[in-house]
Amino acid sequence: MGQARVRYREARVTRRRRGPLARLGLLLASGVALGLNLAAVGLLGVGILIATTLADLPRTDSLREVRLQEPMRVFSADGVLMAEFGAERRQPVPYAEVPPRLVEAFLATEDNRFFQHEGVDLIGLGRAALSFLQTGERSQGGSTITMQVARNFYLSPEKTFRRKLSELLLSLHIERTLTKQEILELYFNKIFFGHRAYGISAAAEIYYGKTLRQLTLPQMAMLAGIPKAPSANNPVSNPKRALERRDFILGRMRELGYISPKDYQEAVAAPDTARLARRPIELAAGYVAEMVRRDLVARYGEEAAYGSGFQVTTTLDSRLQREAEGAVHRAVLDYDERHGYRGAESKHKLAGLGDEALDALLAKAGKLPELTAALVLRAGDKEAEVYLGQGKRVKLTLGQMRWASRYRNEDAKGAAPGRVAQVVAAGDLIRLRKTAGGGWELSQAPHVSGALSVLDPTNGALLALVGGYDFQDSKFNRAVDARRQPGSSFKPFVYAAALDQGWTPASLLQDKRLEIPVNRGKVWRPDNFDGKTMGPIRLRLALIKSRNLASVWLLREIGLDSALDFATRFGFDVASLPHGFTLVLGTAAASPTQMAAAYAVFANGGFRVIPHFMDKILDGNGTLVFAAKAPRACADCWFRYPEASAGVQALSAAAGPAPEAPRVLDPRVVWQMNSIMGDVIRQGTGRKALELKREDIAGKTGTTNEVRDSWFCGYQKDLVAVAWMGFDDFSPLGKGETGGQAALGLWVDFMGQALAGKPEATLEVPAGLTEVRVAKSDGRLTRKKGDASLPEWVRQEDAQAPEGPAPTGETQEFVTEDPGYYERPKKAAPSGAPRLIDDLF
Repeated sequence: MGQARVRYREARVTRRRRGPLARLGLLLASGVALGLNLAAVGLLGVGILIATTLADLPRTDSLREVRLQEPMRVFSADGVLMAEFGAERRQPVPYAEVPPRLVEAFLATEDNRFFQHEGVDLIGLGRAALSFLQTGERSQGGSTITMQVARNFYLSPEKTFRRKLSELLLSLHIERTLTKQEILELYFNKIFFGHRAYGISAAAEIYYGKTLRQLTLPQMAMLAGIPKAPSANNPVSNPKRALERRDFILGRMRELGYISPKDYQEAVAAPDTARLARRPIELAAGYVAEMVRRDLVARYGEEAAYGSGFQVTTTLDSRLQREAEGAVHRAVLDYDERHGYRGAESKHKLAGLGDEALDALLAKAGKLPELTAALVLRAGDKEAEVYLGQGKRVKLTLGQMRWASRYRNEDAKGAAPGRVAQVVAAGDLIRLRKTAGGGWELSQAPHVSGALSVLDPTNGALLALVGGYDFQDSKFNRAVDARRQPGSSFKPFVYAAALDQGWTPASLLQDKRLEIPVNRGKVWRPDNFDGKTMGPIRLRLALIKSRNLASVWLLREIGLDSALDFATRFGFDVASLPHGFTLVLGTAAASPTQMAAAYAVFANGGFRVIPHFMDKILDGNGTLVFAAKAPRACADCWFRYPEASAGVQALSAAAGPAPEAPRVLDPRVVWQMNSIMGDVIRQGTGRKALELKREDIAGKTGTTNEVRDSWFCGYQKDLVAVAWMGFDDFSPLGKGETGGQAALGLWVDFMGQALAGKPEATLEVPAGLTEVRVAKSDGRLTRKKGDASLPEWVRQEDAQAPEGPAPTGETQEFVTEDPGYYERPKKAAPSGAPRLIDDLF
């Protein structure tokens, strides 16, 4: 202990005796020792950081499994693009498909030493650092293409030391794992070019409408300049800045020997032709595209649905879809013109405004199919001057707005205008419609809605579907999601049930007054549309003329439970149908597509098919992940085209294997129903369809109380088409807008185009039916000829008694268990919805 103290004191003495130089030397020695210790600690910390960072880097095998996001693309059956879903527009390409000159353009601006360095370019980093010290600006980048791949694919965007270290280490890791060509392939397919374009192939299509091989040298240089600053260097958003960037890159390519001076001079002299030229949506089918989107999101989830590059082929026929869209547009616009002009969409003060300001007002109006927004600059007695945009002005005379009597209500409008100024005034924002001759006429944005559902009766494939006037304006799909009362278009299902029970088209029904007690002491008194009765009436004639009282009488005779059960053969759910005698008058709720599937049973000879809209789905690798396997009816076992017209292409698919769809209806019943519904067109409520001058069409009209819904359900060999018109809020359409007017007009317009050039199909009488002559008065067998009798087809077993079974004669009460079928609860339907349907069509 003492010795230690001595040594301690000696040391203190020794230190005190040292001079200034000695003390300085000791201080330097201590500093060096401390510095070495700190350096060791620092190196240890850096080593630990590097070790932990390396542990977090992606596995080597994952570098080769990068999945590039691609949008979902939706096509018609004939390959026409309908929609794209997903934030990114990308079309991955292999490196071998990238032109060498395009590779050189990117190397010239991004990383000209790419093929010399190993992921981190020390020379480039030094050059960038020196430039920064000299100018204080980051005019040169030190980031290599490999570092950009590491940053864009595998790392977060945060700006921290560890993230930068990860970028450097990962770049070295990538270079050891992938070839230079593989790195470039990842880079070319990942980089962002603005306007939702990711990858060089998508950029070439969006800005120039070209493939990579079609690009010119100046176009390649322009694209190479975008990724550095996708907004500032964008040839569409900032063309002047982008052109400067292009020419700089061309200069770098010349300096590096990639192009000759002559190539350079020609390229910089070339004007830029960039514009947004992405592949347009070629088919307006927003409602079906949305159905596809919802289906894939439900199947795969949003992230996979929008980014896996699914290619969905629908069942739509692009020609029929275009005809369907046009028919719906014309139908709702024509309806509006029949009911008068509601006035300008809005009014503006236009005095002193130039074309640019007028254009801005028109842009706010939005676009509508078939209509052009316009501003009235002045209006006089004989004409109005109207501004259409982009400096274009036209004159409108009274003849171009003669229809525009003032709208009062659905059943009344004012007197025809005598002066232009009675219709429009300066400052009015109006809509114009192109005429067949190429001129303009006044129109207006429609308030009424329409829908059309068209399917192939052999397999249920939707060939066309329109859920409203404009998908962008209203995404509610009335063809699929709307539930509206079908009115008398539901009657054929009940009449088919009667025929299936042994009734015949000649059977005698009673079109007479009925009083039907319902719960709570109320009485329902159904009536015919014309308020009259016809007394005894043959079944065929009762459906042709759509007699309500006779139909209710028939439902009583065959039995409500039997009719409900029979309706399931057409695809209806018993639980969703009214369990009361209003069933036959169409008080059920159905969509146009449901009705089209039900009528397909009549069109295909008695087979139940399932409506569907997707044919197949391919994933991003082109692998089939879904294929529709819809049950099929026999394509040529019912309606047939004459042999002489075998060369004419049918709309439906070619005959496939043996029928897979279940038979739900006796072919004799189907033939009888087709005959009756053909007469609906020839002599009944569907006579407007005679305009088509075809004998192979059939169908049934439908109208609900106060004309709130207008339907026509009809078919031909290849097509079942159901048209509906009405207001979303259940407002009345107005007198005269029955199923035989509004909806049938839409149906005829579409079918006229869809069937143009097609021969008429024929239908042979199935075995088991025989022709007899019956009396018009009572449907009984007769030998009389002339106006008092007519031919009728009945089952062979009914040949001697074609009037069918005798009525029960019972006076049973019509009592519904659920009073809601008489008086609908308030929350069951929007305001103004009908409580009960008891009208004719």
